[in-house]
Amino acid sequence: MSEQKKELVVVALENGTVIDHIPSDKLFKVVSILGLDKSEKQITIGNNLTSKKSGVKGIIKISDKYFKADEIDKIALVAPNAVLNIIKDYKVVEKQTIGLPEEIHDIIKCVNPKCITNNQPVPTRFEVVDKKNIVVKCHYCESMIGQNEIEIK
Repeated sequence: MSEQKKELVVVALENGTVIDHIPSDKLFKVVSILGLDKSEKQITIGNNLTSKKSGVKGIIKISDKYFKADEIDKIALVAPNAVLNIIKDYKVVEKQTIGLPEEIHDIIKCVNPKCITNNQPVPTRFEVVDKKNIVVKCHYCESMIGQNEIEIK
């Protein structure tokens, strides 16, 4: 009896966004911070896929969804080297590597309970002091927060 190769093919996106090159250990964090677990959109998630660039990676395909700047900043805090592919009519029309901005506004909660942002209706503001290791500093109380301590609002 001969063996037949079986393959599962994921349908190509007509319109939407593909978030590629997500570190496998950060994939579900990205899903969570973007609220994709509550989305009505068609979503395909792949994890521990072979990657020439990093060994293994995660990927998310979201139909009919394009991200705003603050959502891209959230992704950058978790997966700063991920790649966004904008798909229109089954073609990649835009491709961008995600990067952290110099400042992040009203996305992160300050870890300092005495910070004014935790006690008054003041939007948070953080300076990115280390893009490689993802370290941010609160504009108001100057608390330093590393990637593992970051709490996204």
